[in-house]
Amino acid sequence: MTNSSSITQFLLLAFTDTRELQLLHFWLFLGIYLAALLGNGLIITTIACDRHLHTPMYFFLFNLSVLDLGFITTTVPNSMANSLWDTMDISYTGCTVQLFLLAFLISVEFLLLTIMSYDRYVAICKPLHYGTLLGSRACVHMAAAAWASGFLHALLHTANTFSLPLCKGNALDQFFCEIPQILKLSCSHSYLRETGFLVVGVLVVFGCFVFIILSYVQIFRAVLRIPSEQGRHKAFSTCLPHLVVVSLFVSTVMFSHLKPSSVSSPSLDLVVSVLYSVVPPAMNPLIYSMRNQELRDALRKVMTRLFQTK
Repeated sequence: MTNSSSITQFLLLAFTDTRELQLLHFWLFLGIYLAALLGNGLIITTIACDRHLHTPMYFFLFNLSVLDLGFITTTVPNSMANSLWDTMDISYTGCTVQLFLLAFLISVEFLLLTIMSYDRYVAICKPLHYGTLLGSRACVHMAAAAWASGFLHALLHTANTFSLPLCKGNALDQFFCEIPQILKLSCSHSYLRETGFLVVGVLVVFGCFVFIILSYVQIFRAVLRIPSEQGRHKAFSTCLPHLVVVSLFVSTVMFSHLKPSSVSSPSLDLVVSVLYSVVPPAMNPLIYSMRNQELRDALRKVMTRLFQTK
């Protein structure tokens, strides 16, 4: 029987016990991490440096790239270090910080993706009102509201989760700290309170998801009414990357946390958690730059300036 006051560290789930595979995991995660840093860093730099990209759509994309950098940095470096040094532990404080940051970043990302769908809806369905509904002040206020809401949400969940007495050991069936895994260690009926908070959070996420779907139903109806093929192609080019990013992020997060216990296993949980915590931050820059000619041209200009400077 372990009391939460005596816990100084948690044991994370290792990907493998074989030394060669641990090193392979380290190099694989290092490659993904560097790709995420490079891709998101280039998008942040390009949007900041190119005045033509100082629009609401790219302002929100800038915020998304900052979130993705924080998201992947919260989990991957610690996992890489554990594989490299053949350890599985994380300090109590480190676990608390990691759980808070994950709850914070996931919350803000959901809200930001919802705002980005609203931006595309106004741009395509109400273009004459775009400047009024999405002026610079309105964009800053929406982004600030998303960050503030995510912070309060994460603070509430983190404080409530770690206020519970933990008496079922300190081993987590995950390669990072997350709320469901900590709740499994609780022996108090108070965990029902946190479970209730999680249910409310899931309902909010579901509401955001429904809003995104309804927005895109209206968007596709409007796009199909555009007479010119070039106009339809341009509209789809700005919408499809966001829809792909939303689908990838929402589907993996919801499957990870809502899948039935009958299909749950440590190995499956590891694979699914990698899909939502590691893959999206690395893939998002590629998804957004693949079909966005304006962003590709701006990236090319930035790269040209960098090489000319050198």
